Amino acid sequence: MTLSLKPHYSAVVIGGGQAGLSASHYLKKHGIDHVVFEKKTVAHKWKDERWDAFCLVTPNWQCQLPDHPYDGDDPHGFMIKDEIIAYVDRFIKKVDAPVLEGTTVSLLEKVDGVFKVESSAGTVTADCVVLATSLYSGPSIPRAAERLPDDILQIHTVDYRNPRQLPAGSVVVVGSGQSGCQIAEDLHLAGRKVHMVTGNAPRCARFYRGRDVVDWLADVGQYDITVEHDGMTKKKHDTNHYLTGRDGGRDIDLRKFALEGMSLYGRMDGISGGKMLFAPNLKANLDNADRVYNGINGLIDRYITEKGIDAPPASVYTPLWEPPIEPSELDLAAEGVTSVIWATGFDPDWSYVGLPIFDGTGYPVQRRGVTGIGGVYVLGLPWLWTWGSGRLLAVGKDAEHVVDHLAGYLEGSQPILRQAVGR
Repeated sequence: MTLSLKPHYSAVVIGGGQAGLSASHYLKKHGIDHVVFEKKTVAHKWKDERWDAFCLVTPNWQCQLPDHPYDGDDPHGFMIKDEIIAYVDRFIKKVDAPVLEGTTVSLLEKVDGVFKVESSAGTVTADCVVLATSLYSGPSIPRAAERLPDDILQIHTVDYRNPRQLPAGSVVVVGSGQSGCQIAEDLHLAGRKVHMVTGNAPRCARFYRGRDVVDWLADVGQYDITVEHDGMTKKKHDTNHYLTGRDGGRDIDLRKFALEGMSLYGRMDGISGGKMLFAPNLKANLDNADRVYNGINGLIDRYITEKGIDAPPASVYTPLWEPPIEPSELDLAAEGVTSVIWATGFDPDWSYVGLPIFDGTGYPVQRRGVTGIGGVYVLGLPWLWTWGSGRLLAVGKDAEHVVDHLAGYLEGSQPILRQAVGR
């Protein structure tokens, strides 16, 4: 879409991913004039930052973008990369959002009662702003990476595509979240020697007692629990459970991989003299992942009992393998390591926001996307309101709530703001 920038909008949306597009969808429904600024291209993370064998971790039925539910014939399957992109592309076409791609926002501030948005396409003012830039702006790579030998290839998960792009030799994957575990599996299945550096990520069964665990959890009501429930406020900083939808879906069990030749380590503590150093917490990391795995299954067991559901019998996972030692180091040259993949997450970039809306951790202070500054909203963050807030499942519901609030704000405040900008 080719746009000519206006000097003022009722709303400016910053970010053209699924959250920003969902906001645009509801803004159009309300008849609210707006523009969407996107630093790269619309939905670029789905298209440009996923590996070749990528597929959904949650079943297809959880794809619930606004007025665009999953429209295929396999609701309990897991779309592969090209299918996901096609689904998102259909949503992009349906929304037809007023997007300016390749537009970087450098400053958002409030001046004379309106919001001033400076961007590479020009400066505009707005009555309201929606920050939909997520917490995943740029790859997070530890400074220790600078101490790796120069002959070792280093890439982040956003740049990994397939095992063939890596030089021959062993590969270290640092980080055992969803991406790290799935990429380690991808390399393992291709016959590559993998050294897996674990963290505190939990894991989850794919299927249990005859059904996908996600289906059970939906019935239990886990996806309806809000961040305001007791003990849930810290969830927004948690690492996602690891499992996969590959080949119809299955568990990811690092202990099984260890039996098949994958080497496992505790948390990386540093790099020195051509060696990667580790904390002695491999066993603790594996045990904690399994504790969560069994805890989720136990929750399902209790639900089945309470409801009197006829289901296959319960079971408890018991470890297939235990680490014989806690490895303290990995000699990279001696083990033939030629590549390191950093599965160490992302850093948010709120540097453009000149408004006091953040807590001490850099997370916006808000309640379901509504901040303490009138007319300022956030969308697409993990646990913004529920488990699905940062995902295809519930980002649309949050966007609807935010835009409904925004519309009400405009009805009450717009006359004053119009006067402030001389309109």
